[in-house]
Amino acid sequence: MSNAILQAADSIARGGVVIYPTETLYALGTSITSLQAVERISDLKQRDRNKPLPVIIGALDQLDMITEWKDAELSRLIRNFWPGPLSILVPARHGLSRLIQDAHGFVAVRWTSHSTAQALALHCRAPLVATSANPGGEPAAGRPQDLDPALVEKVDMVVDLPPYPAGGLPSTVVQILADGRLKIFREGAVTSKQLQEAGWQIS
Repeated sequence: MSNAILQAADSIARGGVVIYPTETLYALGTSITSLQAVERISDLKQRDRNKPLPVIIGALDQLDMITEWKDAELSRLIRNFWPGPLSILVPARHGLSRLIQDAHGFVAVRWTSHSTAQALALHCRAPLVATSANPGGEPAAGRPQDLDPALVEKVDMVVDLPPYPAGGLPSTVVQILADGRLKIFREGAVTSKQLQEAGWQIS
């Protein structure tokens, strides 16, 4: 395993905040179990606290740390689109930071397909916050040179390892409704057409 990943995981274990690459964009991250570090990310983003921070997992079994929800439609969506840039809203386990939950107690989570992000989450043994590494209102960064210098100075480490993010669109955010249809909250790297071609009805 890369020394940079080991160093980043050690920083996160001590409550640090790091910038790391994902399949879409660079992310600001820490363990979801580090409540103070999650608050620090929200402050660094200058983010409305009513707007929840998204989360990634490094392997499917880490989903159990976020939700107890088991559902056939969830399993089908996972089979079709994970790992990859599709964030699914799932009901949160008790005790998770309110900053990663929406007003209804749901967390937006995806199983990242990025090898570095996967390795970091696995080495941390926890899901990671994965909000885009940019101050609120500023463009998101898909290349190292696009990262905001002031933000870089405020984090504990930048994981600068290939492969670099694809850039462009963020993850798509969806929720499975009670009737089995999908509601799209944000269309991004996974298109509504791709979801429909996989057999999903869109609300």
